[in-house]
Amino acid sequence: MTADGALAGKTMIMSGGSRGIGLAIGVAAGRLGANVVLLAKTDTPDPRLPGTIHTAAAEIEDAGGTALAVVGDVRDEASVQGAVDQAVERFGGIDICVNNASALALQGTEELSVKRFDLMQQIQLRGTFLLSRASLPHLRKAENGHVLTLSPPINLDPKWLGAYPPYTLAKYGMTLLALGWAAEYAEAKVASNTLWPQTMIATAAVQNLLGGDDSMSKSRSPEIMADAAMAIVTAPAAEMTGNTWIDVDVLARAGITDLAKYGGGDDVVYDLYVDPPA
Repeated sequence: MTADGALAGKTMIMSGGSRGIGLAIGVAAGRLGANVVLLAKTDTPDPRLPGTIHTAAAEIEDAGGTALAVVGDVRDEASVQGAVDQAVERFGGIDICVNNASALALQGTEELSVKRFDLMQQIQLRGTFLLSRASLPHLRKAENGHVLTLSPPINLDPKWLGAYPPYTLAKYGMTLLALGWAAEYAEAKVASNTLWPQTMIATAAVQNLLGGDDSMSKSRSPEIMADAAMAIVTAPAAEMTGNTWIDVDVLARAGITDLAKYGGGDDVVYDLYVDPPA
């Protein structure tokens, strides 16, 4: 789908990425020859979750990329600026910014603590704003600058609006920022798109919070998101901007319709904010 070496010499900075979808995207970029800078807090192992920023960096390098692990907090302006500065110092610039980090809490309004509400808004909204803002001066200089934000199309069906408004606010806010940047930076030819999975993705969040083994068996692998992400960020920025993509639509655009290798079987579970086909 995407030629080997398509990102050779290019630098991607990403929030999170120690595991799950972010790790798959980092490894896929490494396979295409990219330099991958990870900004994440996971310096030491968590017994509840696989992977750290350091194991992720090792996987990216094993795939053929060059990795730089920066331990920090995407909510903190100094951490974010420091990661961007290190990326530019080490690799000479930034070509791709991936807003991957998110916090998940699917409680209703009265059940959700204010602390968890604040955490989601700070990671999803403030973090996305800070990393993109710090990267944009370098993306404007890039030959094919891309911002890719992992957030959903804005589905205003009351079924979704009423399910968990605080989380929805955080994720839809990421999408609004991404669409805003597509318009704001159109003349600068910096692309900004969002990407969201059609189905549940087999990650620790699904295992621990969204249904356990049953949901995992009906989920596709993170590689489907990684392949879709690579198709987006290797496309010409001027032709690929202002979209709220679903992974399968990106792949179909690239001529890939056989999704068997990504797993999930015939009884996949559709992701949040995605309505199954009629």
